[in-house]
Amino acid sequence: MELRRALSVAGSNSRGGAGLQADLKTFQELDVYGMGVVTSIVTLHGDGRRGIHTGSPETVEDQLDAAVSSIGVDSVKTGMLYSGELVRLVARKVKELALPNLVVDPVIITKNGGRLMKPDALDAMREELLPLATVVTPNLPEAAALAEMESIRDVEGMMEAARRIHQLGPGCVVVKGGRLPEGDAEDLLFDGRTVIRLRAKRVEAPHTNGAGCTFSAAVTAELAKGKTAEEAVRRAKTFVTEAIRRAWPLGGQGSVNQAAPRWSREGESPEPPRH
Repeated sequence: MELRRALSVAGSNSRGGAGLQADLKTFQELDVYGMGVVTSIVTLHGDGRRGIHTGSPETVEDQLDAAVSSIGVDSVKTGMLYSGELVRLVARKVKELALPNLVVDPVIITKNGGRLMKPDALDAMREELLPLATVVTPNLPEAAALAEMESIRDVEGMMEAARRIHQLGPGCVVVKGGRLPEGDAEDLLFDGRTVIRLRAKRVEAPHTNGAGCTFSAAVTAELAKGKTAEEAVRRAKTFVTEAIRRAWPLGGQGSVNQAAPRWSREGESPEPPRH
């Protein structure tokens, strides 16, 4: 098996459930060599308290250069990019280093409505980073922000958002519909010509921390292995659905379980640790 390499440019989450830690776990489970560039350090407590400590552009650039020059990259994803300065830096490095298979996970708003991106960063993402993306993977609030829509309440709204975001330049847009109030967990994939509706039976689980990171990391891993965007997205949806179904019930809102798909294949069912 040829070794493939994936790089995550994202925030560090000390709880291990989201951000860079979730990305690296996902890469490992999907047989891809994972590397990480820390853009910020996020402290998330079980009671919802959050702190954001942003890294300097110089530190982020040095990490990027080191990973690419010494190891090489077959795909790269971005996660939390808190400031416009960081977004513009990453966009410049993607072009300068000719980084392939860029997946943009636009980490804009938390599940509880907290902001993880400054307004100038959102503008920079729309103008400079999205035109470089192979795939962009917003959830409903993020898609509304990128598409400049007040909200998205149904599949028709998802389709409109996907079209608007595609006009910003990415190759494919995946609007994740897991937050729709009813029905199956449905995502939309739009490549500028065709809308593909991807459905999975909704998993009623309270422990979903890191689901978006895991999904976009799985897309990144599959692109690194040479899959098409559609194949990568389909495989990622299957992966994250199982990860949600067997999530870790830890520390308030628990985290999805990137090992769960492997457990299912191997017929294992370890007991989760107790907190």
